[in-house]
Amino acid sequence: MIKINENISPQDLQPKINALFECAGQKIEAIKASQDDSRPSPVFTIEGKYTSRGWTEWTQGFQLGCAILQYDATGEKQFLEYGRRQTLERMAPHLSHTGVHDHGFNNISTYGNLLRLMLEGRIAENEWEKNFYELALKLSGAVQASRWTALADGLGYIYSFNGPHSLFADTIRSLRTLVVSHQLGHVLMAEQDRKINLLQRALQHAETTARYNVYFGKGRDAYDARGRVVHESIFNVNNGSYRCPSTQQGYSPFSTWTRGHAWILLGYAEQLEFMESLAPADVDGIVPQLFVSKESILHRFLEVATAVADYYLEQTPADGIPYWDTAAPGLAKLGDYRARPADPFNDHEPVDSSAAAISAQGLIRLGRYLELKGKSPLAGRYFQTGLTIADRLFDAPYLSTDLDHQGILLHSVYHRPNVWDHIPRGRKVPCGESSMWGDYHAMELGLMILRLATDKPYYTFFYN
Repeated sequence: MIKINENISPQDLQPKINALFECAGQKIEAIKASQDDSRPSPVFTIEGKYTSRGWTEWTQGFQLGCAILQYDATGEKQFLEYGRRQTLERMAPHLSHTGVHDHGFNNISTYGNLLRLMLEGRIAENEWEKNFYELALKLSGAVQASRWTALADGLGYIYSFNGPHSLFADTIRSLRTLVVSHQLGHVLMAEQDRKINLLQRALQHAETTARYNVYFGKGRDAYDARGRVVHESIFNVNNGSYRCPSTQQGYSPFSTWTRGHAWILLGYAEQLEFMESLAPADVDGIVPQLFVSKESILHRFLEVATAVADYYLEQTPADGIPYWDTAAPGLAKLGDYRARPADPFNDHEPVDSSAAAISAQGLIRLGRYLELKGKSPLAGRYFQTGLTIADRLFDAPYLSTDLDHQGILLHSVYHRPNVWDHIPRGRKVPCGESSMWGDYHAMELGLMILRLATDKPYYTFFYN
């Protein structure tokens, strides 16, 4: 169980965050200097150098997004110009990519961040550039929403790259592109000019994910622990019936892959913030089979977010850094591993620092939301846990200060079952490497805390 530092503040973390962004600037420049634009986008490091791994193209937005976040945090214009130019030159295929569920990763991290900076006055407003970002985000949301499997009783989901039968936990964070597209006034046009409301589709996906990918301790199966998350749910697309839990990257369908859990934690916390920003008239009755009002949506999303947050606090080692799966078989050889800090150099199972970075942001957002709603005991617990995790991540052995290593956040894991992660010579499990999503989310976490520490506008994916 995580040992929460009740006293640490965002201001206390500023020196570590400054070191994070100093490190990040050097790593972004190193990747840029070594990148071959004819090859797929970088995914994770092997012996400290970023390499590609063909599966889907889901990390390019993180790469360019890192440069945009670097400008946001430091004001160094060369990173803005690089991120802006590369977004224009390289990201268009991601807008029209009909084969992935990752639009919220690629396009919010690039077009979305650039539009946010312009609306905040951090980039000089240019009407044509603003229109370009808005059009990109409108199209991304509609294309993402078109990957749709409809179920009975108003349910349905954006299906994963595995096909129409597959609902991934990851995709909850891709709902960002649907709601931003909706916020910008867009709809998905279907046969015979039928207009599909993108917010409605996002809510349908969120409720389907809550019912099938999240557990609430109500006896659904023999492994129903409150807050547990399954990576993938499988449906029979002929009649829409639920078939079974599954996983692509976890140890088993009956354990919790911690990065999938992290996507759920952050995804629902962000959607809570977005839904709270809407007027009741904008959302009441939009999916009457599922939600009767804005308050019913907030209640449901909070139920999910608190369940998974509590599970994370209970199941994660004392320093807040999780191992890659809660039931990975080698954990039994580590003894009472939850009572002490995670060991990224152990001989049995790898940790996943990227899951920690994603979860920390979700916990801070959830805590802040509850604070604003007047639920202070829980608010402080979650908020301080997020800061506790960040304090650990932005220091050795997780922050990479080696200039010969292109990664920012060390000890990230991609796909343990497929043995894709590098195992250094003399070691038995992967360690010491970075991932593009881990680096991006470490920077995103740092930026959010930095803005809290310096009383800057609160960092959200949507536009206030």
